[in-house]
Amino acid sequence: MTTTSTKKSFRWAVLMAYFGVAAMSQMLWLNLAPLVSFLQEKYQVSEMDVSLLLLSFPLLYVLLSIHSGTMIDRKGYRYVIILGSVISAAFACLRCFDGSFITLVIGQTGIAVGQPYIINGISKLVSDWFDKEENAMATGVGTAGMLIGMALGMGLTPALMDMGFSIVMMIFAAISIVLTLIFILFGKEHQPVTQNTSSVSAMTEIKSLLKIKNLVVLFTLWFFAFGVFNGLTTWLEPILKPNGINAEEAGLVGAALIGGGIIGSLIIPVLSDKYKTRKPFVILCCVAALVIIYPLCTLQNPTLIYVLGGLLGFFFLPGYALLLSMCEEMAGAEKAGAATGVFMMTGNAGAVVVIALMPMINNATNWSNSIYLMLALMVVTIVLVAGYLKESLYTQKQTE
Repeated sequence: MTTTSTKKSFRWAVLMAYFGVAAMSQMLWLNLAPLVSFLQEKYQVSEMDVSLLLLSFPLLYVLLSIHSGTMIDRKGYRYVIILGSVISAAFACLRCFDGSFITLVIGQTGIAVGQPYIINGISKLVSDWFDKEENAMATGVGTAGMLIGMALGMGLTPALMDMGFSIVMMIFAAISIVLTLIFILFGKEHQPVTQNTSSVSAMTEIKSLLKIKNLVVLFTLWFFAFGVFNGLTTWLEPILKPNGINAEEAGLVGAALIGGGIIGSLIIPVLSDKYKTRKPFVILCCVAALVIIYPLCTLQNPTLIYVLGGLLGFFFLPGYALLLSMCEEMAGAEKAGAATGVFMMTGNAGAVVVIALMPMINNATNWSNSIYLMLALMVVTIVLVAGYLKESLYTQKQTE
């Protein structure tokens, strides 16, 4: 075990090493998103075939999230994050061999398998290295890494494509290997890992978490909120197209949203820690989304839409870090991995449902019904937060 002084000096190295592999995971997921048309032409496949390269991530997250969360509690977050990082980096290397679409699918599916083992480690890592009063701040830094990875994945790929698709995949594979090695070097655990040899099954652990009413409320509202975020970002271009916003402008709106989210994730969780409260800030995140989504999706002025996209990201995306912090505080450090696993599973389940539902309830030229669906879901989240979600035990004690 490290000393207190070593903990203070080394914890940021651990967090930034995690920041890197979290960014890597999101980068490898979304770096094919700007290449849908290119991949259709290159491999002579349909748009639906290409979309499976992206949809495999939330689908596999739903299937593997609980397993990764309980494994984190039993074997330690270092072991599991390294496992996920090595898997992701290895399959990123496979994508360099671009002779067939099947090879690309296998590579992308392998990266999707690794993702939950990386992302679900954040709560356990933060509780291990950071004091309670820094919980949301440290989680915000970790989630900012995920957002930066999303931005790099969508922004770097088109800029590098003049070098050739195979070379671009090699560059991302090399980045992944380097970031994985950095985490192996710096991603240490502060407290010694106690190997859990209990015969208690993962399902038994999940059932014990579901007995905590506040956690059930949190999981439910995250199902709706994460569904809205993924539905909006997935279908942003066709939603904005009837308003005269072209694909390039829609991409800039998405970049503004992520950029605002990065800034917000470094500010709002810090304020939450400072004032030792979570709920008012979660309400702010949800109310801001409700207010901004409609004008964002209906106005025709690109500049104003960019501003609204940035504001939506700034206020809405920090809710991710706040809810993750509450999840760990409600479940306790021993079950933080399993609780994060359920949290991420329900969120990705919501993403799959909302992404699939939105194009079904409208047509290609009118996405009004999808806009109203997102607004309705945000109203549900506000009701759940304001009326049913209680402050986590830690913040309650701090304010007494």
